[in-house]
Amino acid sequence: MKTKLYMDTGKFIAGMTMKDLKEPEKNNMALHVCENTADVVENRKDLAKFLNCELSDFVCANQTHSSNFHKVTLSEKGRGADGLDTAIADTDALYTYEPNLLLCCFTADCVPVIFYNEANGLIGVIHSGWQGTVKEITLKLFQHLIETEQCEPEDFHIQIGAALSQEKFEVDEDVFAKFRDLGYADDFIYFNGETRKYHIDNQLTVKKQCELAGVPGDQISVDRTCTYLSPDGFSYRQDKKCGRHMSFVMRKGD
Repeated sequence: MKTKLYMDTGKFIAGMTMKDLKEPEKNNMALHVCENTADVVENRKDLAKFLNCELSDFVCANQTHSSNFHKVTLSEKGRGADGLDTAIADTDALYTYEPNLLLCCFTADCVPVIFYNEANGLIGVIHSGWQGTVKEITLKLFQHLIETEQCEPEDFHIQIGAALSQEKFEVDEDVFAKFRDLGYADDFIYFNGETRKYHIDNQLTVKKQCELAGVPGDQISVDRTCTYLSPDGFSYRQDKKCGRHMSFVMRKGD
């Protein structure tokens, strides 16, 4: 099974599963876009084995390209792990202080954001497609964590996972206008005069949102793998029927 481990400090483990032609459904991890639920559950069990945890430790949401986030409690352990009906509804970001929970988000071109807080053990994942980015889900969540959860921004370590590259993320005037209206994305947009399309770097726009919340730029890593161009990537732009990567994070506890 192809899995990128972005961090494994002994205390925190985080990564992203990749497309793997040798696995069922090419290592698709998402139940909402699968041909066979049992195959996806099997892929998730293989990941659990690799991470030395159980499928019942997974926590998943039904993502809707919203700016909604949810604080996961221990009683929600296992939600969405083996069925969509138990997943946390209408949510695109999860965070928790609880140990031994694997928070999950699913992407194919959208930007996954994985983070942990060194000081208080908080962990989280964010799904930020272009709609989530223009709704500022990442900025809103980090503002909430800093203002309401009393986190210090310099205690966060953030990994932005593989996503659609600027070269391949071409949009028309309507989407461009939404990014322009943010007021801070201009540096991450260029116009192609031949195709009359705008090209947007969604990853760097999301990174900027983390920085606007106060997180130091040198504590934010970006995986520049393009999900469209890489053979290890699931790309919705390239193939509407594709599977999904899972980005995940867990804080190991006693």
